[in-house]
Amino acid sequence: MCFHMSFFYVILVPEMSYKKRKKGLVLLADGTTFYGRSAGINGTSFGEICFNTGVTGYQEIFTDPSYFGQIMVTTTSHIGNYGIKMSESQSKKIYISGLICKNFSVTNSRFNSESIKKWFDSNNLVTICDVDTRALVRYIRDNGAMNAAITTELDNITEIQKKLKDFPIMDGLELASNVSTKKPYEIGNKASKKRLAVIDLGIKKNILDNFVRRDLYIKVFPYDSDFDEILKFKPNGFFLSNGPGDPKPLTKVIETTRKILHKNYPLFGICLGHQIIALANDIKTYKMFNGHRGINHPVLNVNTGRGEITSQNHGFAVDYETAVSNKSIKISHTHLNDQTVAGLEIKSKNCFSVQYHPEAGPGPNDGNYLFDQFLSKLNDG
Repeated sequence: MCFHMSFFYVILVPEMSYKKRKKGLVLLADGTTFYGRSAGINGTSFGEICFNTGVTGYQEIFTDPSYFGQIMVTTTSHIGNYGIKMSESQSKKIYISGLICKNFSVTNSRFNSESIKKWFDSNNLVTICDVDTRALVRYIRDNGAMNAAITTELDNITEIQKKLKDFPIMDGLELASNVSTKKPYEIGNKASKKRLAVIDLGIKKNILDNFVRRDLYIKVFPYDSDFDEILKFKPNGFFLSNGPGDPKPLTKVIETTRKILHKNYPLFGICLGHQIIALANDIKTYKMFNGHRGINHPVLNVNTGRGEITSQNHGFAVDYETAVSNKSIKISHTHLNDQTVAGLEIKSKNCFSVQYHPEAGPGPNDGNYLFDQFLSKLNDG
């Protein structure tokens, strides 16, 4: 009789010890609390709490300027397990105000990746892990988006509660000025005959990459740039980017958009840019109860009858009633979960927009055709 013995070797990778993790607290504006432990720097952070349902793409989410002023709850069970690569960031820094997650990993599995813990520490990000995120997300879903604080300063709760009470709500808050470029800059093929003027409300890297791949010469302008100053670039078309906050306070951008439409330049808007185009056409926008944040949101393309799986990140939306009653507007896309407006076309103009993110980063590429659709509208200079 022959006996065969097998040996199993277990390599133990040192994780952040629970003994070393300081206790942390999630405090919602209505007084509800959730407990966890610190995985970032010690301190306190305030913002509007929201959740993203994507199971991958956390680095792209954290560096999306549209999340400025928000505390992110990730519904996926692990954060940090595949580390980070700076080439995948959507901007030069982390824009979320803080992070709440279930499991936080300081070890990373991907080849040539960096530790998310070191990245968070260098960006001074307050992070609370070991939170019952399932219960927290259900609470936000049922009670709506609200302001929150995350803290490791448990001896200072009374003062934190006072500051949270005074913290400004997102409705009516202008935030694009915090993330827009301060000076114009140019990228792309300078020899290209197609010039694109981008109004930066908080633009993601993937959007610019999509335009560069299509051989455009691009100049990115601050959000509050004068229309006449932009025209000196001699653009063939305009793009209104994504960004954070309420679109209604962006009155100068709305007026600039009206001037673009009056001249009938080709115009494309994504996310906040989509809402600006709506407001420029006297269509209302509103603060959503929770918003849409994830990478698997189903959208119907009304023109083709086809469904698209999309990446979304927005807490404001275009009002359906004022959009459908506007005779110069066609609703081109609708969200299949709640029938909210996901795309617009202006019938008499070279203008269209979508609420979702066709550039992905993270997410699917079902809407990538929109960049080609816009390219076809640009005339050679």
